[in-house]
Formats: sequence, C-alpha cells, structure tokens
Amino acid sequence: MAEDIRPDGTVAFLPHRLNRHPVVVRGLTANELWVCAGSSGLIGLVIGIALAIMFATIAIVPTTILLAVSAGIFIGGGTLRRLKRGRPETWLYRQLQWWIAVHMPQLAPFIDGHRLVIRSGYWSTRRSNAP
Repeated sequence: MAEDIRPDGTVAFLPHRLNRHPVVVRGLTANELWVCAGSSGLIGLVIGIALAIMFATIAIVPTTILLAVSAGIFIGGGTLRRLKRGRPETWLYRQLQWWIAVHMPQLAPFIDGHRLVIRSGYWSTRRSNAP
C-alpha cells in the first residue's frame, strides 16, 4: 500500500470505478431511477385520472400510479440496462443531450446542446500525398 502513495502525499493509483454512481435497482443509478419512477408515475397519474372519470371512482388513481411506477422501473430498468451495456458512462446523458439539441433546438441552450458538434457529412483531414 505504501508504494501507491507519492512523496507529496497524493495517491498514485485510484480504482477505475471510484467516481461512478452506484447501481441501485435493475442496472439503474439513483438519478436514473428517479427519472424512470417519476416519468412512469406521471403516466400512471394521467391514466388513473382518465380511468377514475370513466368508472366514477377516485380509488383507481393511486392504484394506477403504483402499477405504472412498478412497471416503469421493471421495464425501464431492463431497457436502459440493455441500452447502456458496453458504452461509456456518460453515453446515455450525451445521447439525450444530442436528441434534444437535434429535435428541440429551442431547449438546446438550457442543456448546453449548443456546445455539441452536430454535423452530418464527410470529414477530411485536408492532407495530400504530394511530397
């Protein structure tokens, strides 16, 4: 252990996964879990209100929210785990940032989407083979 400490007191080696967010449930980190649960809860709320109006009972709303959150975590966790497999840690966030910058350019300044390089076409190095 002493060989890992430099003369200035800093550590020469840090584990690769030290700064990663820990996986909480079904391959989701805490932030991803909150987003998945919150968005599926909102969907459950909308569906629950529609069902409550249709069947004239308010008790359907919390049940629908609970079922939607459970299904959202189960299905969303599996889907996000499959999407993130073998990709860099920040891939999901950059992919969402890119999608918003391309499809909703008015929101791009709020997520620093204007800093992304968004270009389709051929890139060249402008080099020639002439000696």
